Amino acid sequence: MTQGLLEGFRVIDLGSFITAPFAAMLLGDLGAEVIKVERPGGGDPFRNFESGLYGPQFKAFNRNKKSLVLDLTAEGDRKLLAELVRRSDALIENYRPGVMARLGLDAAAATAFNPRLVYCSITGFGADGPSAGMAAYDTVAQAASGYLSLFVAPGDTTIKGPAAADAVTGLYAAYGVLGALLSRERTGQGRVLDVPMMAAVAHFASEPYQHYFTRGVVPAPVHRSQISQSFAFACADGALLAVHLSSPVKFWEGLIAATGRRDLAADSRFAGRMDRVNNYAALETELAATFAAKPRGEWIELLTRHDVPHAPVLSLAEVVDDPQARHIGLEQRATHPVEGEVRGIRNPIGFAGAPESFVPPPVLGEDDEALRAWLSAPDDQRTKPK
Repeated sequence: MTQGLLEGFRVIDLGSFITAPFAAMLLGDLGAEVIKVERPGGGDPFRNFESGLYGPQFKAFNRNKKSLVLDLTAEGDRKLLAELVRRSDALIENYRPGVMARLGLDAAAATAFNPRLVYCSITGFGADGPSAGMAAYDTVAQAASGYLSLFVAPGDTTIKGPAAADAVTGLYAAYGVLGALLSRERTGQGRVLDVPMMAAVAHFASEPYQHYFTRGVVPAPVHRSQISQSFAFACADGALLAVHLSSPVKFWEGLIAATGRRDLAADSRFAGRMDRVNNYAALETELAATFAAKPRGEWIELLTRHDVPHAPVLSLAEVVDDPQARHIGLEQRATHPVEGEVRGIRNPIGFAGAPESFVPPPVLGEDDEALRAWLSAPDDQRTKPK
């Protein structure tokens, strides 16, 4: 079993790609029974984003689930889905607005089948409005929310990093479903949720928005690094090292002691914290030259000795071999009977006394036989699907 906090709750994953599947996976990590409904032939498009039907993109967001293949253009399979809705606690979908209505399973129809249902729609821009019908993927949501402007600028427009908007929206959706389920336990009534990606990512960027609301100035991409006094330096051996001084003066003093750069402490440009913020570029140039003079291992020893917040910039391969990562069980491994060994990253939330397991993502239609038999059986003959 997984962390069984949601044991007994059934969640329908009608999603594809990241947002809805990630939200459903998070609930599955907490012990909910998650049934992923997929189209015939290829299933979730993320299955074969590169090749095959069990690719890394799919595996990242679909552990702790069952797979049921339904052809939603066929009346019989639509009836099975309606029956599944009747017997479930939550439904999460990320179709464009209007698609679920065409399938006869929009929020009004689904909650008519099951008034206790928590119905969560993830959209790009909301259920209605001038942009509601637009296609929305991660970069689109980042751009429309203002978030991307904090990372790209003229002259440096390459999109970098993982799919932040998708993951953030999935987190908010799971959070919303949990709140709705808690409310239902008190009231007996389900809820309908709309989680626009645009709004989720904007909320995630609340701090830069507050700088704009308070001061009327739109933060530049480097603003967060300036205000938090964050740096990444290349050391003499070419390895990268991150330093984060934040606001306590002891960390600045520790950095001066570790680097031996007493001249920086005497420099009026860096006298106070806001001086260092306002002269961030100059300070970064000075420190970059200093850190380039010694290999990373020596700097780690010095910074640790003087209690300066820092960490080596590790590759993903280095992280999974890191002693602390191994200590906290960051990497999980399990064996799928068809696909073999599957590796993943554990859910970061650990509950004392709650066992955690990692059930590999299902192959397409892995649970068809059991789920179809369960959905087709009369109420008085049903047992929980295995």
